[in-house]
Amino acid sequence: MQLSRLSLIGLLLVGSSSATIGPVSAERRMRLFETHTGEHIDIVYKRGDAYDPKALASLDHFLRDHRTNDIHHYDPRLFDLLSDLTASAGLPNVEINVICGYRSPWSNEYLRTHTAGVAKNSLHMQAEAIDIRVPGLSTAALRSKAMQLARGGVGYYPASDFVHVDVGRVRHW
Repeated sequence: MQLSRLSLIGLLLVGSSSATIGPVSAERRMRLFETHTGEHIDIVYKRGDAYDPKALASLDHFLRDHRTNDIHHYDPRLFDLLSDLTASAGLPNVEINVICGYRSPWSNEYLRTHTAGVAKNSLHMQAEAIDIRVPGLSTAALRSKAMQLARGGVGYYPASDFVHVDVGRVRHW
């Protein structure tokens, strides 16, 4: 059986391209501004399917409890949620304003006794929740986008001008 010259070239191209052209590795970046400490972070936390442990440690430190400086390891799915949320809003490179990241049990109890709407077993204490604002997007629109993703809890606090998102069960308030 003889292959035509065109068929042979086609087989060579197919064979060589699959060996040399791998999947394109997409980067995931987080740009955050912590409203209580005034700190900024701009970091690539994921390449393809692999999370960068050093970047995650930097994000854990950045999102520490600003009252006690306690650090807790964040669930990286939350960063994916934030990335997808801003992308779905058409603002993929926006710097997200962080109102509240990790909360130590002490801080959570302090807030429960001094403000309203703080859950006794808040996912903030598990580093699975974050309260945010996105410049250029109303909190109502941010809430709507987060609810459309249906990837966890969404709390809407229009009087305080922020939205809570978490990677717990899907629910809203």
